Amino acid sequence: MVRIQFSRQTVKGLQTRLCQAYRQGHVSRVRRISVLLEMVVHGTPVAMVSERWGISPACIYEWVKAFMLDGVASVMYRPHHGGRVAKLTPTQKKQLCQLIDAGPEAAGFETACWNSILIQTVIQREFGVTYNRYYVCELLRNLGFSFQKARFVSDHLDETRRQAWLTEEWPKILKHAQRQRAWILFGDEVSFPPWGSLSRTWARQGQQPTVKTTGKRKGYKVFGFIEYFSGRLFYQGQDSRFDSASYQAFVLKVMATTGQHMFLIQDGAKYHTSQSTREFFEQHRKRITVCQLPAYSPDYNPIEYLWRNTKKQATHNKYFEQYEHLVAAVNRALDHFAATPAAVLGLFGRYDDKPRLMPEHTAECSKIKS
Repeated sequence: MVRIQFSRQTVKGLQTRLCQAYRQGHVSRVRRISVLLEMVVHGTPVAMVSERWGISPACIYEWVKAFMLDGVASVMYRPHHGGRVAKLTPTQKKQLCQLIDAGPEAAGFETACWNSILIQTVIQREFGVTYNRYYVCELLRNLGFSFQKARFVSDHLDETRRQAWLTEEWPKILKHAQRQRAWILFGDEVSFPPWGSLSRTWARQGQQPTVKTTGKRKGYKVFGFIEYFSGRLFYQGQDSRFDSASYQAFVLKVMATTGQHMFLIQDGAKYHTSQSTREFFEQHRKRITVCQLPAYSPDYNPIEYLWRNTKKQATHNKYFEQYEHLVAAVNRALDHFAATPAAVLGLFGRYDDKPRLMPEHTAECSKIKS
């Protein structure tokens, strides 16, 4: 028996090709190179390799022969120019979409996140078709999928209640407001922490951007209302925490700016629905009609997007050495939106299927003095 030895350079070339095959998801190449490494480097008997990998001895001898003739080039990827390329049928593509929609766990994986390797494995397992992992990405895009970041959704979400709000309650509110020539105010509050807020930005590779922070916990808290017909913004900042008394005081100050009836749309925060606040609204029922948004539905409140835009403009990736600097930055951003009602009106996209019929509404800067 003649034993053939290969140089370190040849063995290293095989190992490099093996790493490339792993990264590119070439299952057949990974298997072929692994077999060659066992045969060439470790001298494992053909019978043992055949049993371990489930490959016939004749196939193994062909691989070894090709490697002896062509070296590392024998395991390089070569695109097929002849023969029919395996493709999924329309029915199989539909089945694949259903498998992806069901999630990785339903397909027998531990993870809850799909990646191209897992989907490549599913395609090979279910349909006997092997695709390059990079083509799998193209295939998924053609099937209407995209690589997305998941988002949290409350397990208490009542989709029936949310749908009823959009299709039944909101049209009624809009109709009554137009008939009474009243205001529709979407209300909420937000706290701006002294350490600013973090956001994505372009930076050198390997050099993650850093933002200084003082470690102080005192935040700037802001009540806000935005008016549906005019885009008018009312806001009031404070140092103290939110409570029923400060909320009611803010509502009174907004009421003092108009004699028109107000439809106030709010969420279920405790100080919005406390006994004290309910009694307050009952006392002012001739001026205010309170409408509650569905629970766990911040996406139904357009002012949430105003807060997001304010943070983007005022606090993202910024360091505030003094609390007063934070307050000034937030107020500048809010004053900008108060002075540009068109920007505020652009936040009502979800509710813009009905025309606005109140041209006499004006939009002026509306900061409420503390």
